[in-house]
Amino acid sequence: MQTTGEPPGAGHVCTHHRSEASCAECQVRLVSVCAALTGEELGLLEALSQQIHLDPRHALFRQGDDANAVYNVTEGMLRLSRLLPDGRRHVMGFAMVGDFLGLALPARFTVTAEALGPVRLCRFEKRAFAALVADKPHLLQRLHERAGYELTLAQDHMMLLGRRTAEEKVASFLLSLRERYGRIGQTSVTLELPMGRQDIADHLGLTIETVSRMLTRLDREKAILIVPGGVRLLDGGRLESLAAA
Repeated sequence: MQTTGEPPGAGHVCTHHRSEASCAECQVRLVSVCAALTGEELGLLEALSQQIHLDPRHALFRQGDDANAVYNVTEGMLRLSRLLPDGRRHVMGFAMVGDFLGLALPARFTVTAEALGPVRLCRFEKRAFAALVADKPHLLQRLHERAGYELTLAQDHMMLLGRRTAEEKVASFLLSLRERYGRIGQTSVTLELPMGRQDIADHLGLTIETVSRMLTRLDREKAILIVPGGVRLLDGGRLESLAAA
């Protein structure tokens, strides 16, 4: 494992020695592309990896930085945002456990990735990771499947920004987040929202006042219950009806 300090372009990152748990024992592997690898192949992957800890509100990389590494999120959530030419910020999405960052072809990152809380990741030098993938067709297949899933998320988001009311957008966002949590085995009626309301607003193309008003309305209608750190989904049918509109 590399422990040579801060990776290029990833300001405010702390690196630590790997814990006793190996890649083969990592629970995140089951919900990541790494699940396609055998024990021996996991050893090869582990030899390329570097454990990273990112403090809250610190950037892993910024828009325009050299995309010389690939990252697998093993704990926490990151906000992915892009600065538009007119100076406005658009939140493209949120990276969760099991997500890979940096797999795209551009030589520079097109978004800024910032931690919403404590985040842990595995870092792989891009060339070394690409060489491993080229030698493992089944891993390449899993990456293609992951890319297809991320494309679906992007298409759903484009539809979300279309002709929908603010309430429909907020309901769809909550249900989408519930589904993503479910994919990684985190099923609960209480939905954690590590992102702020401004982040949600910048993601949905709304104002923070509108997001707050819609959440309050859904709370008043008993579709959700606003709790510290998130919301409790009380009436999934009501939210699904709004999302399907």
